[in-house]
Amino acid sequence: QVQLVESGGGLVQPGGSLRLSCAASGSIFSLYDMGWYRQVPGKQRELVACIFSIGSINYADSVKGRFTISRDNVENTVSLQMNSLKPEDTAVYYCKARGPRPISKTEYWGQGTQVTVSP
Repeated sequence: QVQLVESGGGLVQPGGSLRLSCAASGSIFSLYDMGWYRQVPGKQRELVACIFSIGSINYADSVKGRFTISRDNVENTVSLQMNSLKPEDTAVYYCKARGPRPISKTEYWGQGTQVTVSP
């Protein structure tokens, strides 16, 4: 069982930056694939970025070059540095853990944090 708590959301102007953090507890963090997803009302939740237990990273095309995902397996955190933010980045951002790898693909979600990009 994994518990996830996101923080760092808020209101920012276009072109600004925010850093989201997700603190994990309850299991061996390094064995979990971690990801950030986002959702706007009326749309499906979509992948923003993920960092696997083995270290590889994927980004959605819409955030490549602007967002950076990282993890700290000592502090049990995963972060999302968001630069050059656009109004279309406005959404609730969720942290997800999947694992423990490779034996399980059980998914755990945080409660979400609101990011609003507006003048």
